[in-house]
Amino acid sequence: MNLNEHKHVIKHSAKMLGAVLLSSALLAGCTSAPAAQPAAQTAEPALKVVKTAAIEKKSIGDPLEQVADVVSSIQMDVVTKVSGDVQEIVKKRGEMVQKGDVILRLDPTDIQLQKDKNVLGAKSASQQLDKAREELSDSKVDLQNAVTKGEQAVKDAEKNYAKMRNDFDQGLVTKFQLDQLETQLNNARLDLESTKNKLKTLETTNSLAQLQTQLESSNLSVREADRSLNNMEIKAQVNGVITDLPVEVGMTLPAGFKAAQVQQLDPIKIKAELTEESAKLIRGKSELMFYIPGSAEKLKGTVSYLADVMSTQTKSYPLELEIPNADTKLKPGMKVQILLTDEKDEIVVTVPTLSVVREGGDTYVFVLNGDTAEKRKVQLGRLNETNQEVLSGVKEGEQLVISGQNQLKDKEKVKLTQ
Repeated sequence: MNLNEHKHVIKHSAKMLGAVLLSSALLAGCTSAPAAQPAAQTAEPALKVVKTAAIEKKSIGDPLEQVADVVSSIQMDVVTKVSGDVQEIVKKRGEMVQKGDVILRLDPTDIQLQKDKNVLGAKSASQQLDKAREELSDSKVDLQNAVTKGEQAVKDAEKNYAKMRNDFDQGLVTKFQLDQLETQLNNARLDLESTKNKLKTLETTNSLAQLQTQLESSNLSVREADRSLNNMEIKAQVNGVITDLPVEVGMTLPAGFKAAQVQQLDPIKIKAELTEESAKLIRGKSELMFYIPGSAEKLKGTVSYLADVMSTQTKSYPLELEIPNADTKLKPGMKVQILLTDEKDEIVVTVPTLSVVREGGDTYVFVLNGDTAEKRKVQLGRLNETNQEVLSGVKEGEQLVISGQNQLKDKEKVKLTQ
């Protein structure tokens, strides 16, 4: 064997040895893998560590307020009921009045003269009516007496005629005498019938109706004059303050003229226009608190009206409060602040803002139940610094995850930090 052949044998032997060694290594690796598997199956994943805090009720802010206007409960126009000249102005604009107080007086001279004339007319009609009644009564008595006499005359004539008839039958009187007596009987009957008709006509006569109507008309005119005289005094119809008085002494005012305006201040009203959200806060309440800006005193008003339907003009819900105002502290034109909520209404369930997890448009928090973190969808309300009001989803006392919540999944088991 030459040298080249010897080198070739050595290279070939080396390759064979390398192949054997590589195969042994691969075989060793394949046979050792099953021995390592039991160790991997017994290893447990590490639990995520979280921190929790009890969900509490806290004040979310100051009570909600609404600006409102003070207005008079009644604005009463004082209107003249009769025409006349202004004789006296008793009250001034801006002055307080009570119901029935005289504000101004009209000159009553013309009305008084008319009344006096009507009184005389009524007196004259009454006298004429009395006289006519007296005359009628006398005539009635005379006719009644005449009827009585006529009835007796007829009876006597009938009796005489019957006797003469017997005499005529016996031939004691002539036919002429009998006819004369019969004529007298018929005349007596006719006179009686005529008298009765006169009495009947007298009893049903309307001769007094015209005088009676005249008397009633005169009396009515007197009453109208009295009413007009009373209306010469222009009076306040409600308690309040005179806010308008456009008259001067000597002015001639027609009937129906607005001589003054009185605004009632006790009770007084407060009006406001609420949004739908604000209306929901007070719906069902019978009283609300309010205060005058710059004053710490809280006052109370009764809810007299809250619209159920939004106004098409203002796009809001009108609210009215009624308040006793004997001291007239509240005056029309003032502004007040109505408290839509109380301090206790602001104590709500809250969570720290940083504990909230946001996914798209939804909001969630994690609540610890035993060792499991539950994912809860929540509806959030108002924000106050680091706290957020929760309207639904969680309740007071539950354990809220406040640290590590962004890495959690629903129903994941966790470990509390020490």
